[in-house]
Amino acid sequence: MDELVVSTVVYLPADEAYEFLVDFPRYAAYSKHLKNVVRRSGDGGAGTRYAMRFAWWKLTYTVESEVTAVDPPERVEWEVVKNLDASGRWLIEELDELPEDAPDGVEAASRVSFEVSYDPRSANERGIDLPRFVSLGWVIEKIKPAITSEAERIVERVVADLEGEPRSVDLTVERRS
Repeated sequence: MDELVVSTVVYLPADEAYEFLVDFPRYAAYSKHLKNVVRRSGDGGAGTRYAMRFAWWKLTYTVESEVTAVDPPERVEWEVVKNLDASGRWLIEELDELPEDAPDGVEAASRVSFEVSYDPRSANERGIDLPRFVSLGWVIEKIKPAITSEAERIVERVVADLEGEPRSVDLTVERRS
């Protein structure tokens, strides 16, 4: 399993960040490769299922995910239940003190972390229309760096929407294989 964690500080209380992050269909607006998210069932809480359509290079792929646990305002967990072995979570931790470099007028801050674990080799090849002479192994090696940059982009765009304007975001990125 590969693991990726991208985290940063947002200048909002944890409950406001949580309400924003639990809205999965919104993610398509932040991602270069996530084309759409359709709610299949549920109310957004645990047990809700989504179909997520990704496109990268000459490939398109749909996975079905399910929200497996919510713990407002600290955690939203999910797992892919069809076409890929993957799971993840958003963790929100309200900070007791503002960071030294907090903007003027800010009253609250939270650390927001996006964590994902996935096995790229678990992709269902029948669901991928690979071009002739292209192997799934080649695609996996090419897509790994794209996953990291995509996670960074999502977190940066989420911060801009949460706070109401874009800013330079200090990201912490951990990658484990």
